[in-house]
Amino acid sequence: MAVVLVAAAAGLLWARRHLMLVSVVGRSMEPTLRPGDRVLARRVPLGEVRAGDVVVVVAPAAMTAGHPTPPGDGERGLLIKRAYAVPGDPVPVDRVPLLRQRPEREVPPGHLVVLGDNPPFSYDSRECGYIPERDVLGVVVRPRLRED
Repeated sequence: MAVVLVAAAAGLLWARRHLMLVSVVGRSMEPTLRPGDRVLARRVPLGEVRAGDVVVVVAPAAMTAGHPTPPGDGERGLLIKRAYAVPGDPVPVDRVPLLRQRPEREVPPGHLVVLGDNPPFSYDSRECGYIPERDVLGVVVRPRLRED
């Protein structure tokens, strides 16, 4: 019995360190994700994020200073967005005009460009620029759709 309890505790500890469950609040990722969906994300370093991955990031400080939660999106200051460009990719100035002001031609090391799939309802790199590595929490590995 003690072995089972120790194994269960170890499994729970591993899961809390490597996985997170996040609820979708807002329409920024429609049609991929809808409000009420819950997603399972695997905690990863920025180096494991690929362009096209759906990621969970901490909302930028500039945004949370002006809004208690992201406008129409987010839970506990978290955002769920699509990684559009990763370090070394060309800076997507056509999609993110704010980055035209920056001198780099490639996304710099330690940064990420994220966009919502539903731009009119998304607060993302178009408003806040690069997301720093410290704010990248994980990659969505499995959406768990809400129960209707």
